[in-house]
Amino acid sequence: MILNNTKLHNPFLAWLIISFLLVYLMIIVGGITRLTDSGLSITEWQLFNGILPPLNSSEWNYYFSLYKKIPQFKLLNYNMSLSEFKIIFFWEYGHRLLGRIIGLFFLIPLIFFTIKKVINKKYLINFYIIFLLIIFQGIIGWYMVKSGLTNDVSVSHYRLALHLSVAFIIISSIYWNFLNIINKNNIKFFVFLKMSLFFQILLYLVFVQIVLGALVSGLDAGKLYQTWPLMNSSFVPEGLNLTHLKNLYNFNDRSLVQFYHRNTAYFISLYFIFIGILIWRYKFVYLYKKYLIILFFFTLQIILGIYTLISGLNIYLAFSHQFSSVLLFLSVLYLNFHYYKENINNISQIKGK
Repeated sequence: MILNNTKLHNPFLAWLIISFLLVYLMIIVGGITRLTDSGLSITEWQLFNGILPPLNSSEWNYYFSLYKKIPQFKLLNYNMSLSEFKIIFFWEYGHRLLGRIIGLFFLIPLIFFTIKKVINKKYLINFYIIFLLIIFQGIIGWYMVKSGLTNDVSVSHYRLALHLSVAFIIISSIYWNFLNIINKNNIKFFVFLKMSLFFQILLYLVFVQIVLGALVSGLDAGKLYQTWPLMNSSFVPEGLNLTHLKNLYNFNDRSLVQFYHRNTAYFISLYFIFIGILIWRYKFVYLYKKYLIILFFFTLQIILGIYTLISGLNIYLAFSHQFSSVLLFLSVLYLNFHYYKENINNISQIKGK
């Protein structure tokens, strides 16, 4: 058992659920911050003195004057007014404030549960690793922002992808521990059972696709080819030479990144059909509903992706596309958990005999 103290079972679950929802909200706000190009509006780290927003006109003018010094303002937003600046400022401010709230909300109850010995010592480290990831995420966030303050009008797409990747690792870690507790299991994700690798690969593929999506977003690669199913008039965009090895990993090439993002979706579609056949072939009845849940979110994600593209990157569709990617990823994780749960329990029963 992960928990020792059953009296604090419900408060502990409430803490995990709220932490999960806060991280989910953080991903949503982060996506909006990126889509509205708000991430560079605050040009200083301000770990402590940035808790409160500007409270008077002189403070607002100070922050605006700092923003005027960076390339994004000089090259793109030189006509921006103070009132327009306030809009992008509050998205970035909300993103940073939410990060502080998550860190404190996760740490303070965790210390309390540690003192009260609620969590089994064997599993206590899992939750402190999650907290360290939250801290690490804040550092990556500033590392990402710094990349857009001197020589570019936006942040590094590599750092953006790293920032999003860690966010998915955090939310999936919280979710996996939550599933363990409510199902009274101690299942580790990286345990290999018969055929478990097939289900893990699906999760890895979705994760890779999300990372590619972050690269597409960071490079504004979606603005290049806004047609589907072809990229303008061809499957492989003109000028993209895939015959040379060095061209295959040039992730600064916007055409290549969008090409990969599209074709990874096609590959995942085929692999997802294969998983469905596997589940049906071996009569994994307990996975039928889980598979249908994934099918719903996967179909939704594809539709939103296509319409985001052909709409000229409509911000509401783009936001919905990012929002649903989290649900898709978690639904695949949910299927993985229940495959482990069923098979580990069966192994335990056999050993018990």
